[in-house]
Amino acid sequence: MQRDDLVTWLDDFLKISDYPDISLNGLQVEGRDEVGRIAVAVDGAQATFDDAVAAGVDMLIVHHGLFWGKPLAVRGHVKKRIKTLLDAGISLYAAHIPLDAHPEVGNNAVLARELGMVDLEPFGGWQGVKIGFKGRFPVGTRVHDVADRLGQLTGMQSLVHQGGGDLVTSGGIVSGAAAWSLVEADEEGLDLFITGEPKHEVFHEAFERRINVIYAGHYDTETFGVKALAARLADEFGLEWTFFDRPTGL
Repeated sequence: MQRDDLVTWLDDFLKISDYPDISLNGLQVEGRDEVGRIAVAVDGAQATFDDAVAAGVDMLIVHHGLFWGKPLAVRGHVKKRIKTLLDAGISLYAAHIPLDAHPEVGNNAVLARELGMVDLEPFGGWQGVKIGFKGRFPVGTRVHDVADRLGQLTGMQSLVHQGGGDLVTSGGIVSGAAAWSLVEADEEGLDLFITGEPKHEVFHEAFERRINVIYAGHYDTETFGVKALAARLADEFGLEWTFFDRPTGL
């Protein structure tokens, strides 16, 4: 299909204009006009660009793109990144906050459904918008069983700060780096909060507020959205896709 038609569809589907975000969401690097094969990854980095060249894809869709609210000199590793894409005719499309918040293919909605949560509602305020989801577990579930399920989904062991009771019936999720959102989870009476990476200054909050917190990895909690988006594009347009897994351990 035509690159510009795909970009227009993505912009509309993800509602990229609806969210305040320092990420330059949308088409960041323009490649060839036709797109027949796509790839997705969490991070726009030299490693994933090299993967894209080796796989012969026409467009790479990432959660973390190249541009974050300030101009970059096109030299050194930045030049190498952009040159790699341009030389291969590969387009780069980025979707940051819009892909966290999306109710169908977003990181948080997908992860909540994978954990068996129901009655999902937007949760996790960020600059005036909700970017996560909250819901309930149909039956009381041990917090460590939730952590084990996260491990099955990501292949990584989660960090559990069990500030609350052993059984949980409700939870909120904000992927990535949202440790302070545990305050909102507590104020909304949730039993559990899940995010990616911990912060030292938040450690005691979980135990003093008596809320359970699971840290499942920044990278690992943000693999769900790009893969769900790629599957949606395959259904919608018949595009072949692949996922480049480049875990950071964080």
